[in-house]
Amino acid sequence: MSANPHAPQEPVRASVALLTVSDTRSEQDDRSGQSARARLEAAGHSVVDYRIVPDDPGRIVECLDGWLRREDCEAVVISGGTGISKRDRTYEAVTALIDQRLDGFGELFRLLSYEEIGSRALASRAVAGIAAGKPLFSLPGSTAAVELALDKLILPELGHLLGELRR
Repeated sequence: MSANPHAPQEPVRASVALLTVSDTRSEQDDRSGQSARARLEAAGHSVVDYRIVPDDPGRIVECLDGWLRREDCEAVVISGGTGISKRDRTYEAVTALIDQRLDGFGELFRLLSYEEIGSRALASRAVAGIAAGKPLFSLPGSTAAVELALDKLILPELGHLLGELRR
């Protein structure tokens, strides 16, 4: 007899790395990073590394590539640099690493953002995908955007995504 697929499952606990992309923030005033850490840990996940790097594609890729090679890092959450200003280059750096895009993430994030901020949501280049076999989420830098993405999308689905990737 096979196990009941509808039976309650043990929650999946993930080891997550957090990256804030900013030319101006420090650990003391990175409210988005602080909120992301608090939400992940409250949900039972652990933060295995946290860094702030400038919005420079080479530095972003270097940091992410190191984390994607680590066995103790199962997922990555990035905040900042997803807009359309000349300095916003996170999207280009992140998408270069993604093997499989999770198009629904960006679509749903922009829909949820639209409900909160209206048509300004169309300028968001939030993106997610699988890179080196690990979920990678790139979010706008505002604390409200980070909280929205974590509460409504990432935390509810992270365990499922990791379960699928471990098959």
